[in-house]
Amino acid sequence: MSAAPASGLARRGRDPGTGRGTPARGTASRRRAAARPPGKNVQAWLFSAPFLAVFALMYALPLLAGLVMGFTDMRSTDVRDPLAVNFVGLRNFERLFQDDTMRRAAANTLFFVVTTTPLTIALGLAAAVLLNSGITRLRTFFRLGYYLPYVTSIIGIAVAWRLLLDPQAGLVNDLLRSVGVDGPAWLLDERTALPALVVMTAWRNFGFDMVVFLAALQGVPKELYEAAAVDGAGTWARFRRVTVPMLRPVLLFCSVYSAAGFLQFLEEPLVMTRGGPLNSTLSASLAIFNQFGFGDYGYGAAAATVLFTVIAAFSFAQFRWLRPGR
Repeated sequence: MSAAPASGLARRGRDPGTGRGTPARGTASRRRAAARPPGKNVQAWLFSAPFLAVFALMYALPLLAGLVMGFTDMRSTDVRDPLAVNFVGLRNFERLFQDDTMRRAAANTLFFVVTTTPLTIALGLAAAVLLNSGITRLRTFFRLGYYLPYVTSIIGIAVAWRLLLDPQAGLVNDLLRSVGVDGPAWLLDERTALPALVVMTAWRNFGFDMVVFLAALQGVPKELYEAAAVDGAGTWARFRRVTVPMLRPVLLFCSVYSAAGFLQFLEEPLVMTRGGPLNSTLSASLAIFNQFGFGDYGYGAAAATVLFTVIAAFSFAQFRWLRPGR
């Protein structure tokens, strides 16, 4: 009868004889870390130094400089003497939220993200499920074919799609005319230009999601599907009750990764439409790019700071709302 309380005290970290608390594991770990020879820490910092130097030079310092620049009136003429610029406080940010062009770019970017992200994930998941269970022949060929656009230069893909969507000589409208349909001027009409970019971007990027989903699907125990089938679950029920819950961490990763990338989409409108027609495809990144091209560095840096903040907040919200176990 006395063994049970003693074992319980031991599990709670108390000495069975005295009832006093024993040192916690974290305390012991900290003591061992404190007793570690100083040379080990020096070696770790030496091995990390090249990465830290590159990170500071290529990322941290430009990020800090851009943040400071957003509070100045710096222009391209001030590059020779950057210390002579004037601090203007929040004036650039006030101007940013009053700029109709920037508001239009923000709206276009939001539409692009909320449509392209789920479309890309849906296509990637569908392709992964087919390759994992449906397609048995030429599986490697399909994997390569789906993934190839993602590793191909976005500039080359954008040029190819611009030719495909040409209203006069493009292959898409030629196919539509062959069935008696007059295709629109895809990239010259403000009603169809942005949806065309959405379709092209989803087609190019779903191969990455497919590879991630396929790796996750191959780790799902087959016993779960067998048990669901024994319980009478059909194909759709097994997908909804087994596949989707097991892929929730991967869905979160693809959602955050895709949304963060699409919030910065630049090359597609830059190459295919230059932001037109009538700013209907102007993205936030392209608008910022244009401000730096105009030489208004302070204003462009302020807009870039706001975009960085939005991306960080959007990613945090996705992690909080979509995390497993919520």
